[in-house]
Amino acid sequence: MFITRWLFYFIGLLTFSYGITIALSMQHLGIHPWDVLAVALFEKLGLSIGSWAIIISLILIIVSWFLDKSYIKLGTFLNGVLVGAFVDLFLWIDFLPNASFTWTDSLVMIDGMVVMGIGGGLYNSAQVGSGPRDGFMLSIADKMNAPIGRVRIIVESFILVIGFILGGPVFWFTLIFTFVQSPVFAYSFIRFKAILSFIERRHNTMKNKTEAV
Repeated sequence: MFITRWLFYFIGLLTFSYGITIALSMQHLGIHPWDVLAVALFEKLGLSIGSWAIIISLILIIVSWFLDKSYIKLGTFLNGVLVGAFVDLFLWIDFLPNASFTWTDSLVMIDGMVVMGIGGGLYNSAQVGSGPRDGFMLSIADKMNAPIGRVRIIVESFILVIGFILGGPVFWFTLIFTFVQSPVFAYSFIRFKAILSFIERRHNTMKNKTEAV
């Protein structure tokens, strides 16, 4: 069932990246703190939004490596590179609706947050490595013996301030991102993990029956 786990992982990463791209298309409403920083760096220094996402992820992986190697796995490195690459790919294809600056943009933004939550739950259910951001915050929480929730708030608030100072797109949706994405992520993670466990049990049962024959 090695293939099934990685299939869940890659489809999840693709879905998660698509959700980020949807949110970026409506960035005037505000985006996730980490994406605020990536967009700000892109506008100030060039390259691409995906490239900055990759650079930030690799920096976080290096720091996490020194703090606590246990959170760094193959999936962590792939996440750090592929999410940024997929985002750039979706932006390059340019098939998403443009902002209309009407109330419908809010619906598109909510759709992007839900898609991100589903994608995050799917790729995390494979359990092949924490994402660079999650691994970084988990490492800090372990070192400081602090609740991960508190660490996440402090770290993302700090990143948000930096992104805002650099001119990143911060608005009211930036503040409600967690309230929409996190519950969707939690529910999706539980459901997809249960589905993966069911598939693996069925596979093992069939394998045992075949061997018995």
